[in-house]
Formats: sequence, structure tokens, C-alpha cells
Amino acid sequence: MTFKEPTKQKVDVGDGAAIPTKSDRGLFTAWRFAFVGAIGALAYLAWSKPDPYLEIIRFVPDGIAVTFKVTVGAILLALVFGLITGLGRISSNRFFNGLASLYVEVIRGIPLLVQIFYIYYALGRFVKIPDLFSAIIAMAVCYGAYMGEVFRAGIQSIPKGQMEAALSLGMTREQAMGHVILPQAFKVVLPPVGNEFIALLKDSSLVSILAVADLLRRGREYASESFTYFETYTVIALIYLIITLFFSKLIGIMEERINEER
Repeated sequence: MTFKEPTKQKVDVGDGAAIPTKSDRGLFTAWRFAFVGAIGALAYLAWSKPDPYLEIIRFVPDGIAVTFKVTVGAILLALVFGLITGLGRISSNRFFNGLASLYVEVIRGIPLLVQIFYIYYALGRFVKIPDLFSAIIAMAVCYGAYMGEVFRAGIQSIPKGQMEAALSLGMTREQAMGHVILPQAFKVVLPPVGNEFIALLKDSSLVSILAVADLLRRGREYASESFTYFETYTVIALIYLIITLFFSKLIGIMEERINEER
């Protein structure tokens, strides 16, 4: 009797949010309870104890706006870094490949908070730029390495026959990559990029240490003035939870539509 060798499965566990899908009823139900519960809890606290909960909610909206500015700006810049890094990781050019690989290994080997501090103060030694832009650059450099691995995996997931067919039609390797491989790879990497977006949204709270008035820093400012630390951080946690769950659901919907198109 012969036994068939089991197929090797790769388990991917990221630091983003758990993406709720209808196929996973447990997670989907948990998402609904958590989302509705967080909104209900925030509304109840604001209604039952306007002072301080409603006052805190009124104090932090500008911090929410700054959090989104940092997150969106950093993710867009990280996509550029990631695409360049991903292409470098699969490049046959030893210098380009080695440089991209070194960037990935160094960034992934240093804690995120240390990187943010280092990049922020390193930039300050050469050029004076606003704290918000410094935070965006620091977060983008950090997440660019992870995006690079996402793009590398996405490009390598496209069958090699696609490249060979494009070359047989007279395209150069660069043209084939730009017109054939990358458009298909973008669809593959959209879900993990969305997951990284949520992870970056949560990690953006770290930029509060750089004097950037994001959601967490605005909460800290209110708490230091009113000494309502428990109430303030309760509101901040609920707001982060609502935002994260909202975007995780959007990404889940996006994944389902992409899977239906395949």
C-alpha cells in the first residue's frame, strides 16, 4: 500500500484584524456582536454620563482626522516602497536583489517603535519637516518592508507561463511585467494589503510619541487635564475598535468579490 504525501499548507498569521466572512459563521457573528456592542457602549456612556464621556467624544474628532491622514499617507507611500522592494526581491540583478533583501531583513529585525524614533530623529538631523510628515515617512519605511514581501508573493503566485506567453508575443521582460504580470498580481495582493492597512491604522497610535496630535495623543491631552484616565482610554479604545471593525468588514467584502471574479 502506498501513501500519498500530504500537500503542504502555508499558514499565514498577520498582525492585522481578523477578516469576517460569511463562510466563517463564528467570526462573522463575533464581528457583529463586537461592532454593535462597541457602538452601543459608546452611545450609552455618552448618554448616561455626558460628563466626561460626551466631552471626551467632542474633544477627539480632530485626532481621528490626523490618525486617518497618517494611515492613508503612510499606506500609499508604503505601497510605493513595497512595489520597488518586491520587484527587487525577484530581480535577477544581484545588487538590486541584495539591496531589497537587506532592507527587508533590517526593518523586520528592529521593533517598530525603535524604527519610528530613529527615522524621526535621523530625518531631523538633515532636514526640518513637519512632525506629521515625519510620522508618515517613518511608518511608510517600516511597513514598506512588509509590503515588499506581499508584492513578492503576489508576483510569484502568477504562473510562469504568463511571462513566457508575453515574451513569445514580442514583449520585453519589463513590458510583460508591467502589462501582464502586475495587473494580475494587484488583484492577488489586495486582501493582504487591506490587512496591512488595518495593522498600520492600529500602529499609527505610536506616532503620538512624536508630538503628532492623533487620536491617542488627543486622548492623553484630555486625560492629563481632567485626570479622567479610565474614562478617556475607555472612549479611545472603543473608537479604535469601531474603526478597525468597520474596515475589516469592508476588506472582507472586497475579498469575497475578488474570489467571485476568479
